[in-house]
Amino acid sequence: ILLAKSIVTVDTHSCKGCELCISVCPKHVLAIDKTEFNARGVFPASVADPDGCVGCASCAIMCPDGAITIEREVE
Repeated sequence: ILLAKSIVTVDTHSCKGCELCISVCPKHVLAIDKTEFNARGVFPASVADPDGCVGCASCAIMCPDGAITIEREVE
């Protein structure tokens, strides 16, 4: 059986920090990065728990700026 690991990526330059992605993530994979702000002057979302992603893509669907991508890596 091939297992697919999900990889979530946030384009921090495009993120406006609206937190919509965080609100819909069932596994609490995303969080606001309070250590560094982007060119927009906001703290962007970041991947806080990369191993927790189940690949549901709720965050990518919810993101109004298309700043999130989900990829599957076959193990």
